[in-house]
Amino acid sequence: MAKKQKIRTKFRKNRGVRTRRTDWTQQFDQHGFEEENPRQHERISGKGELSRKRTVCGTRLDNSGEPGLDVHLYVNESICRQGRVLSVQGLISTVRDDDGQIYQCATRRLLKTLATDQRHVVATGDRVFFRSVENTEPAEGIIERVEPRHGSICRTSRGRRQIIVTNVDQLLIISSAAEPRLKPQLIDRLLMMAEKGGVHPIVCINKIDQVEPATLQPLVGVYSQMGYDVLLLSAKTGFGVERFRGVLRGKESVVAGQSGVGKSSLLNAIDPQLELRVRSVSTDTSKGRHTTSTAQLLPLGCGGYVVDTPGIRQFALWDVISDEVAGFYRDLRPYVSDCRYPNCTHTHEDDCAVKNAVADGRLDERRYESYCHLWAGEKDS
Repeated sequence: MAKKQKIRTKFRKNRGVRTRRTDWTQQFDQHGFEEENPRQHERISGKGELSRKRTVCGTRLDNSGEPGLDVHLYVNESICRQGRVLSVQGLISTVRDDDGQIYQCATRRLLKTLATDQRHVVATGDRVFFRSVENTEPAEGIIERVEPRHGSICRTSRGRRQIIVTNVDQLLIISSAAEPRLKPQLIDRLLMMAEKGGVHPIVCINKIDQVEPATLQPLVGVYSQMGYDVLLLSAKTGFGVERFRGVLRGKESVVAGQSGVGKSSLLNAIDPQLELRVRSVSTDTSKGRHTTSTAQLLPLGCGGYVVDTPGIRQFALWDVISDEVAGFYRDLRPYVSDCRYPNCTHTHEDDCAVKNAVADGRLDERRYESYCHLWAGEKDS
């Protein structure tokens, strides 16, 4: 890393806690006001316990839009190991070192309390430096530093950024042709997050054995014309599984989609040694049941890694404003510059090239409706 420096950086609000007096009435009852002008004994200054800034050793980073800390903390690399985070559950991260050994790691307090917009400072897929704890069974450690990230998939959770996975090459968006029903709006949102995160997206439609494949051609055609790869699959019959395996081979991938679409079933089909748990779709609601509880980074027998994620029922976009939405829609982009007004929203204006393209059949009407929902701020699918 670069030369160690001393830099000032922000910490979370709860880094220093000020004790507030709550016994004013009791004090008055016992002693009254002994002084007409009581001495002020509590003072807030820019330094000390109440300050939200600290001096740390490290270097300042420019993440260029990637989620992560803006400080690269200094650690003694001679006593630390490098590893990859396989999963995060609560306060414990499962880390696999370069030798293949598994550690259950806590996170260094300094790292946890640095100011960030993330819900958790460590995410599945992170490359980390950690310090092992001797004579523990199972092996334990402490994460000292998170390395800079690339290729991240994020969403909004409780008003903060939730990083589902990071350091991946491609996103496989898994949908089902039936049970649960296909949700193109969720596909559109995941495509937007892939575009924003710099991850190559691939649309996969599973369970095609339950429908007539010809009924899927309009949807497949829309995404294919935009340049997206589309795979038709059936984990039950094995249709398309070999092609699915070829897409994953040697790559670092993440699979995402609704509960019950068959993400774990498809991964079991290409690598039976994974032995991932699967459950059938609920007969009462025709919706999937949550089986995978946390994102897991899994090494594949054919080479590479894949992250199996929990089922998504709602996907709230992170850090996407209305004016940016059209830029993430590949099919809308060619028409944007032809609109009469430079600040056209493509929703109500006259002489709008996007609306004219929809009217002429050059743009898919459903995709345009999806754009309008997102532009209006309906970030939940």
